[in-house]
Amino acid sequence: MTTITGVRSILTAPDGIALVVVKVETDQDGLFGLGCATFTQRPTLVAQAVDEYLAPLLEGRDPANVEDLWHLMYVNAYWRNGPVLNNAISGVDMALWDIKGKTAGMPVYDLLGGKCREAAMVYRHADGRDPGEVLENVERFREEGHLAVRCQMGGYGGRESGSDRARDRLRAGRPGAYYDPDRYARSVVDLFEHVRAGVGDDLFLLHDIHERLAPIDAIRLAKDLEPFRLFFLEDPLPPDGLGWFRRLREHTTTPIAMGELHNHPLEWRDLVTEQLIDFIRSHLSQLGGITPARKLAALCEAFGVRTAWHGPGDVSPVGHAANLHLDLACHNFGIQEVVSFGEPLYEVFPGTPELRDGYLWPNDRPGLGIDIDEARAAEYPVGVRTVEWTQSRWPDGTLWTP
Repeated sequence: MTTITGVRSILTAPDGIALVVVKVETDQDGLFGLGCATFTQRPTLVAQAVDEYLAPLLEGRDPANVEDLWHLMYVNAYWRNGPVLNNAISGVDMALWDIKGKTAGMPVYDLLGGKCREAAMVYRHADGRDPGEVLENVERFREEGHLAVRCQMGGYGGRESGSDRARDRLRAGRPGAYYDPDRYARSVVDLFEHVRAGVGDDLFLLHDIHERLAPIDAIRLAKDLEPFRLFFLEDPLPPDGLGWFRRLREHTTTPIAMGELHNHPLEWRDLVTEQLIDFIRSHLSQLGGITPARKLAALCEAFGVRTAWHGPGDVSPVGHAANLHLDLACHNFGIQEVVSFGEPLYEVFPGTPELRDGYLWPNDRPGLGIDIDEARAAEYPVGVRTVEWTQSRWPDGTLWTP
């Protein structure tokens, strides 16, 4: 029997974003697994959970028993479903699937039933200071062969501009990322009028509200965006807004995507079974890894909901590889979010999936197909700092969901 001999975290920031990777080592020479445990706003807390709590719990156990070990990690702390513990569990879980694939000599997608497709269609992010600049960036992505582009203008919720005495007094002592929700909602309609007129109908367009609006204003915006045939509108409401999702569904035909903040099955169960969303956007390391994600994908398939796993820059290449293996194996795949991988990421993570012609391509190696150069990873230390973009505020200083 193969046994686990070590579990440890590796922190690195090759592209300036804090990443947390878990390495599970075994008593078989050269056999180890990698997983993504990135919680970029609290990276050192996740690392501590892995190194001080999960490592002694798992050492000496059989890495083949992925399901049993997942539940062991899940209940061992007694309290559960927090993002720190979920990310720590996820890193181990992905690593165990990586080991299982390497042991079998098969890519993880083969363990999950084999390929439904050869590569995963992705969408990219186009931002800008005004509609013209956003359109230029959209056109650049289309020229690179991309089929879908998410359009934002000034980041999530836009940004306030200008200054006056009342505003300065209201902001005194309350730093943050200020934005005007009403101005933002009106600007989004103008943005999509401009972009759709510029690119025509043969490009998928998306937008992320990021929970920045009051629920009734999010419903109004979803209705206003119907003429532009969005591929989906992301995170119009917070995860606990189930009643508002029912109202949203009644009032608009704009496809809805949701899920990157989900921690617990009760947060997505009714959204899926009542068919209140069209795409599930869960973040694999927030969710707990591949083990719960494959079950969620199966639940979604039964109710006609497609997958669109969260794939921003604060997902390591290991996490992107895990997303991709699920994308290839799940029949109800919809689209995959992805970012440009900088050269340092390719150097630190050999085997990073290839982004080409609007699709993300696997390398077909056993396991997740990805490695880590720990010496190079150590060249990019993680710094802990206070995050400002999550301190989102309305014009009078009121904190709002980021």
